[in-house]
Amino acid sequence: MTRLHIVGASGYAAGEVIRFAAKHPRLELGALESESAAGRPLGEIFPALRRVGRTFDAPGAVERSMQPGDAVIFGAGSGVALSRAPQMAERGVKVVDLSSDFRHDPSAVYGAPERHRAEIVHARLVANPGCYPTATALALAPLALWADEIVQVVVDAKSGVSGAGRTPKTSSLFCEIDGEVIAYGLEGHRHLPEMTAELRACGITAPLLFTPQVVPLKRGMLVNAYAVFAQAPAEEEILEAFHAMYEREPFVHLVTNAPSLGSVLGTNDAELHVSVAGNAVRVICAIDNLGKGAATQALQSLNIMLGYPEEEGLDARALIA
Repeated sequence: MTRLHIVGASGYAAGEVIRFAAKHPRLELGALESESAAGRPLGEIFPALRRVGRTFDAPGAVERSMQPGDAVIFGAGSGVALSRAPQMAERGVKVVDLSSDFRHDPSAVYGAPERHRAEIVHARLVANPGCYPTATALALAPLALWADEIVQVVVDAKSGVSGAGRTPKTSSLFCEIDGEVIAYGLEGHRHLPEMTAELRACGITAPLLFTPQVVPLKRGMLVNAYAVFAQAPAEEEILEAFHAMYEREPFVHLVTNAPSLGSVLGTNDAELHVSVAGNAVRVICAIDNLGKGAATQALQSLNIMLGYPEEEGLDARALIA
């Protein structure tokens, strides 16, 4: 049994970490640190978690209570883990950071299990990928076999409003987002360098055109990724490459019809649909931005770091309707 502490425990992704960890057979919830909710019952902030029966702790509670062999997940915004996570790792604690603080830092392992499992096994500090990079890399990584033939990558991505976090802001208000599809970050989204770096790590160096959009959904992400060729490979060859990469992956599912957000919400699953359209390979990827795009992917990496079965505690199924 491993004690799991959470820093920034009152955010959406952290709430999902708590929801899954509370049912995990090998994890025990430790300190639940929140600057904004310290002293308040967990169920007051997250009514769905009232049965967990916990109260949020004040900042600093994790360092006061953690012991070697414990684990910490940072759900706080950028900058918080930067000043605390390395010291925790030095004290023998396994750390996963949901923010962008360590995604380009060689001292941390990039936490995408489908591509970096071997490094995660030995990691003390893991940088959890962003939601857009998670879906994009899952969609395009198998095309590395034809990396030299790809002339352009286009990613059209739509995310639920929870991707903007829980801090109130005008752009997330109901009257601003309801009935809208809002493109943003067109001059340089914060995830673009991460996406470019991970595609390059797969060998794909073609120029990337990325258009993120917010849609009026609480959660969920649908990415349409296009790899443009002078002449696209045969669809059969493409499908063989995807099956070879993902047939043993417990959370990645190749589907024959268009992926459904309803099939992945509340889970760690990713659905992929692959086809050839003219001179382009089109891959549609559906994930839960709070699940595979954040909380459950972090727990998947943590299972690997702790030597637990990778699927432990992550067998949640989406709602039927």
